[in-house]
Amino acid sequence: MKIRRVFSREKIVEILKSFKVLHFPISHSTLVYASLISLILFLAFMVRLLPLRWGFYLSEFDPHWHYRLTKHMVDNGLLTWTSGWSMADPSRDMMSWYPWGRDVAATSFPGLALTAAVFYQIANALGLSFNFFANPLISDPVYNFCVIFPVIMGTLTCLVMYFLGKDIGGKQAGLFSAFFLALSPSFIGRTSLGFFDDESVGIFAILLFILFFLRSIEPERSLKNTFVYAVATGLSLGYISASWGASRYPIGMAVLFVFILILLRRYSSRLLLSYSTTFGIALFISVNVPKIGLRYLTETTILAVSGIFLLLCLCEVSRFIKTFKMKTLFVLGSITFLAVAILLLSHYGYVMPLGTKFEAVLNPFERLLYPLVQSVQEHRPAAWGSFYYDFGIGAFFVPVGLFFAMRTPTNRNVFLVIFGLTSIYFAGSMVRLVLLMAPAFCLLWALALVRLIKPFTTVLKEAPIIPRRKMRFEAYVGKEFGGVFLIIMFLLLTLTFVLPTQLSPYPRVFDHAYAPTTIAAGSMPIKPPEPVSDWIDTLKWMRDELPLSPPYGPTVVASWWDYGYWITTLGNKTTLTDNGTFNSTQIRQVALMFMSTESEAIEILRKYDATHVVVFTTFYPEQDENTGEVFINEVGWADEGKWRWMARISEPLTGVNDTAYRRYEEDPETGALQDVGWNERGLNTVIYKLMRYGQEVTVFGEPQSVTLDHFEKAYFSQAGDSPRSYGGAIPLVCVYKINYET
Repeated sequence: MKIRRVFSREKIVEILKSFKVLHFPISHSTLVYASLISLILFLAFMVRLLPLRWGFYLSEFDPHWHYRLTKHMVDNGLLTWTSGWSMADPSRDMMSWYPWGRDVAATSFPGLALTAAVFYQIANALGLSFNFFANPLISDPVYNFCVIFPVIMGTLTCLVMYFLGKDIGGKQAGLFSAFFLALSPSFIGRTSLGFFDDESVGIFAILLFILFFLRSIEPERSLKNTFVYAVATGLSLGYISASWGASRYPIGMAVLFVFILILLRRYSSRLLLSYSTTFGIALFISVNVPKIGLRYLTETTILAVSGIFLLLCLCEVSRFIKTFKMKTLFVLGSITFLAVAILLLSHYGYVMPLGTKFEAVLNPFERLLYPLVQSVQEHRPAAWGSFYYDFGIGAFFVPVGLFFAMRTPTNRNVFLVIFGLTSIYFAGSMVRLVLLMAPAFCLLWALALVRLIKPFTTVLKEAPIIPRRKMRFEAYVGKEFGGVFLIIMFLLLTLTFVLPTQLSPYPRVFDHAYAPTTIAAGSMPIKPPEPVSDWIDTLKWMRDELPLSPPYGPTVVASWWDYGYWITTLGNKTTLTDNGTFNSTQIRQVALMFMSTESEAIEILRKYDATHVVVFTTFYPEQDENTGEVFINEVGWADEGKWRWMARISEPLTGVNDTAYRRYEEDPETGALQDVGWNERGLNTVIYKLMRYGQEVTVFGEPQSVTLDHFEKAYFSQAGDSPRSYGGAIPLVCVYKINYET
């Protein structure tokens, strides 16, 4: 009976009614927007997983160093990343830049690795496992987490973009901007599977910085909220500084933005509070990053920050000066004092200039003086056509977005115009910075699209009013025109996101995303039907078959700097140079070694106790139809294309540039000189002999024209009987053992 009373109909009804307290009223529009943003985030996540078709690997080169740094933090503690690297010197990684090693603290930003290590440990605490594979190269769960980490951050960045777009142009603009960023080819390229680099957290932090900074200076907010958002802004900016060298860009944008607000007479005490709090926190974090240090405070960019802060203080003080004459004298005198102080600091060398790469961005002609900077493909200027390739029809909406933003110059729109114009300039200066332009373009594109379609959607929503024949005719035409316009906008979007391109069966966005990681493509610019295993097999052989590296063994590998991170991280062997390119002197010595004769090269290698040399070449054999003779043609995707940079970088030591190694003949029709191949000097260089030896052994089974005196084959990635070809090219990674005594 007691049980019946407890579970009686009345009791059950009362219990069910009590659950109404947990009911949250959600409007239909909120549910629709939440569903749409969820779909956009799901799309962003899935698109970035497309390289999985070729395997689960880190992409490019720098991510392999970030993985090593993350692994060190996970194994040894988050705050021990600057120590415990080697027995000889705990602060230096002796597997890089042998024999001097790499000063980890002075050459690394810890932000990305620290974030990944924290996320990994949280995932472990929640019981998530990342032991996916048995392959010894990718069996480490930390490695697997680093491979998928960029996908997670790319998706979160799209969420931040929604909130920023919503603040600038409303919910519709937020949805469109998040959607455009989710499918932006340049952004996908830097946040896809395996691209574990600074940009994966850098763009996320930049958008957070902009979002919080613009909210902190809103006049309708209380001073308490302003301070909270300013603290969040400072933490975001400090995080960027600890993660990415491009932190100077958001700093520069903020400085320029505040200066324009001063010129527009929009100064307020709230602006001073937000600016001082933001940069106080950000600079405190920055100077505690060993790579930046206190010298950062004397850099040109930070002096500009200090100058704007003093201008804000002058504006605040001038508000309490009553007479116009005294206010004018005070402002002019203060500005003159600041100008003289800056000139004196510059004259006596207290102002530190920007780094070479940053100067090359501001002045593209500056990089002509630095062959090492030029040799990095992503440091070259971007072609304007690449903007259309990345953004499609959206490139034509950006000027419209700029027009609407300048037409209503609110604080947010002023910042958006600065963001858009500066990102266009920097993206044109350096192709890598198209990534910075992506969020600006997406915001402008979304703003333009929303402003253009808003009048027509309003017309479509209006109820028809037909009091007279004339008005009935006008309303009918208006609705019809509005519908046609929306259809046109939809069709324009399909050109970018739905229809395939002439060169691919896929839409341009998915064609860009559906690409293998660099190592899975064998470091070739192709999309093979299966993973190209040459580099993977070579690195596995080096890890398993070569003796240990110092101090446990003798193996030291010399290669061009492009492959250094792969050899160190995946091959587990010590290298002379890598993609960090810190030691230009040592890079020049390696370049000189490759461009020298064997007898000269062996003396350079002896100084570094090198035991092996690695070269990479791509080629294809071709048979003459008349004679049946087989010729070997170089493709140019590997060291047969990079040797020119070796020649230019070593030019200060050799006195000759790359043209000194080639034969040129005059074209009988045009009279122009044509490159017809290597000359006698080029045929005797180490780089030519090591490439040609491997090519001939692979094609003919034995060398035909090259004899090696100080090098012998240790491992070739291709077998001589049936070499694998991809995209018409045979990739070949050659590992040679160095014989000092012949």
